[in-house]
Amino acid sequence: MGSKKLQVWLPLLFSIVMVVGMIIGYQLRDKAGGNNFLSSSKKSSVQEVIELIKNKYVDPVKVDSINQSVVDNLLEKLDPHSVFIPSKYLKEVNEDLMGNFQGIGIEFQFFNDTLNVVNIVKDGPSDKAGIEIGDQIIKANDTVSLTGKSISTEEIRKHLRGISGTTVKLSLLRNGKAKQIVVTRGNIPVPTIDAAYMLSNDIGYIKINKFGDRTYEEFMQSLEKNLQAGMKSLVLDLRGNGGGLMSEATAIADEFLDNDKLIVYTEGNKSPRYDYKCRKEGLFEKGKIAVLVDETSASASEVLSGALQDWDRATIIGRRTFGKGLVQQQYPLSDGSALRLTVARYFTPLGRNIQKPYTNKSKKDYENELLDRFHHNELAVADSVAHDTKSKTYTTPSGRKVFGGGGITPDIFVGIDTVKKTVAFLQLLNTNLLNNFIYKYYVSNRNQLDKVKNTDELNLLFSNEANQWSTFLSFAKQQKSDLNSITLNEKNYILQQMKALLARQIWRNEGYFKMYNLQDSTVKKAITVLK
Repeated sequence: MGSKKLQVWLPLLFSIVMVVGMIIGYQLRDKAGGNNFLSSSKKSSVQEVIELIKNKYVDPVKVDSINQSVVDNLLEKLDPHSVFIPSKYLKEVNEDLMGNFQGIGIEFQFFNDTLNVVNIVKDGPSDKAGIEIGDQIIKANDTVSLTGKSISTEEIRKHLRGISGTTVKLSLLRNGKAKQIVVTRGNIPVPTIDAAYMLSNDIGYIKINKFGDRTYEEFMQSLEKNLQAGMKSLVLDLRGNGGGLMSEATAIADEFLDNDKLIVYTEGNKSPRYDYKCRKEGLFEKGKIAVLVDETSASASEVLSGALQDWDRATIIGRRTFGKGLVQQQYPLSDGSALRLTVARYFTPLGRNIQKPYTNKSKKDYENELLDRFHHNELAVADSVAHDTKSKTYTTPSGRKVFGGGGITPDIFVGIDTVKKTVAFLQLLNTNLLNNFIYKYYVSNRNQLDKVKNTDELNLLFSNEANQWSTFLSFAKQQKSDLNSITLNEKNYILQQMKALLARQIWRNEGYFKMYNLQDSTVKKAITVLK
């Protein structure tokens, strides 16, 4: 009997408990406000306006575009670095920091409306399938034409990239002969270390182009390689590095700083102070360091260079950095888009706020600040570097003066070349003429160039500059470009750039920097400081 009674009453008992639990849950949610920051029982006036436009407006309107306009206008009132990322761009934006993407592993460029393979990722899908530099890709999967002026780079990537393991059949021309090659797509690594080699017997060089999710791992491999080669001092090149993941920058700083030194701290109105400190013994805590920066070094680059400057651990060489000291956190939104919202500021160990002023400025004025530096001659003359009168001066442990409130000011200034340039030279820099010439030169002389072992041999091979210049002028003339007004200094720069681009064609980015750095004034200054 007891068992039968239990069978009758047990379902009813469960129902009562569930209903009571739901009632208590709703009451707690109403009192506590809940954790779901995207939900609200009451629509805002902005939501009501969008709904009215959607349902009542006289003409058809794309609601997505209205939503984005509203969000963009709202973010415009905050700071320059909070940004809304539409869903269609989110994957590409995230891939930039992930350190890889899925595709076939080629670098391409258009010549005469034809897609040319200018470089191939070693051991990547295209390399394994037998695609070669110089191949001209005509079609994808027999039907999609990849030629002509109308096709965009985005359209080409859509057909070449895809999920790892899928295939694409490419129709191409090689030395004028038609071929078809099937490529199985794969994960393509995107290195964040451009170069790591020895500048001399005991001075190493590492160039970081951004801070992605594998940068620390790549950096450690590069550091160990240079140490094995006898490195005693290091040139760390952060020029042009716009930042990325701060965790990668702090991990690298930990390799240079000893004990439990503070690297950086973050703090915001809704974010309590958080300290990032050294946590382990570093691999290079004693050797001399020169850090190269310029006006495009930003964010995580400034965290790293600021920490090393504050602790007197490195000599900073170059020009004042960008001045981005705001921390963004990415929040996914319900429609697949995302919001990167500024949640805190970061401060160097001495408490310097690196963020340059942005209040009372439009976003356009903020973005044009680098142009203002050029007009004020700050990029050319050290004495013209003007700090805001309200910016605070700080003193490092060794007694050096450093500044806050607008980027990292270098210890040693190296200005840009402001000698007036000819119109022909400026036009050359704004076209692909030089890249096109080097690519065609390499394809025509590949058998000889692939036997070159190092930059010394390439310099020797390229030593007849008069002949190389004559060949380039003939090529430029064919492309309807007149370079006769080029000055001697400009000519020398172009010849040096030719060799650097040719070295890149042979040895990728590391080859470029090995050749270019031979004449780079900032690198030369760093070598002098470290000797």
